[in-house]
Amino acid sequence: MDELPGALGTSASLALRMGQTVFSSASLLLMCVDVDFYSYTSFCYLVTVMGLVIPWSLTLLAVDAFSVFIRRLPRQPRIISVVIVGDLVLSFLLLAAASSTASVTDILRDAGRSYCPAKLCGRYQLSAAMAFLSWSLTVSASLFNLWILPSL
Repeated sequence: MDELPGALGTSASLALRMGQTVFSSASLLLMCVDVDFYSYTSFCYLVTVMGLVIPWSLTLLAVDAFSVFIRRLPRQPRIISVVIVGDLVLSFLLLAAASSTASVTDILRDAGRSYCPAKLCGRYQLSAAMAFLSWSLTVSASLFNLWILPSL
């Protein structure tokens, strides 16, 4: 089968993984710049999930970069299956973390300034937005790989 844009080992997958790594790192940095994130469980959960997503993304970024520059696609069904399962699990975790962070930030903003100053809440909202962007790239990469799996 011809190469499907977005499948593992293609330049589109390289771009997806790079965006996923950048958005995940940005989300983690925005959350951890202030040491107040540990006060809420959903913020700690987001930091933990980002701690899982960033190494996964960097590893697959390296695999994609190697495949693009060597021009050899990794087309073993087992490897693609592991990548699909890993992406799906991490995408569910990312969606849960981003949603919980966004909802807790919204509740804190409605509670008033005593719980969350405007600058801090804005940073938490931006971190949740970056997590949502990372989630969208993770689930799209997973779906591209899932699409190519039956043809192997």
